[in-house]
Amino acid sequence: MKNRVRELRTEAGMTQQQLADLVHVSSRTIISLEKGQYNPSLLLAYRLALVFRTTVEDLYCLAENKEQEDRENEEWT
Repeated sequence: MKNRVRELRTEAGMTQQQLADLVHVSSRTIISLEKGQYNPSLLLAYRLALVFRTTVEDLYCLAENKEQEDRENEEWT
């Protein structure tokens, strides 16, 4: 799932470890999130959005991800 975690973290001048500490996860989790290899729990997504003063919808590009998924599902029908 596409997200803006890396973009917003680097804009904020934060390391992966600093962000991990703020949201109570390991730096490995932040790395996986940034690579799109892990989808967070709702609570973790909310914590991240609060750190970056944005919404979960914006942080996780939900409209864009939904459109992509809709297109992929149309191909199967």
